[in-house]
Amino acid sequence: MADFADTASEIEQECLQQALQNRAQFSAHSHFECDECGEEIPEQRRAIGGVTHCIECQTKLEAKQKHFR
Repeated sequence: MADFADTASEIEQECLQQALQNRAQFSAHSHFECDECGEEIPEQRRAIGGVTHCIECQTKLEAKQKHFR
């Protein structure tokens, strides 16, 4: 039977793996123009990596997705 330390260690490993997978997603190249409105994406935002929408369109997209969960 696993004790609390074993369980905590397993959870920690799962969280670490998820964080590493998420980090890999952000290494993609960012677009120069927003896929939604066509406006230029600021350089500081493009530095994040994998960005395809301007801040305004990304905010709207996330708000829509929030309602569908």
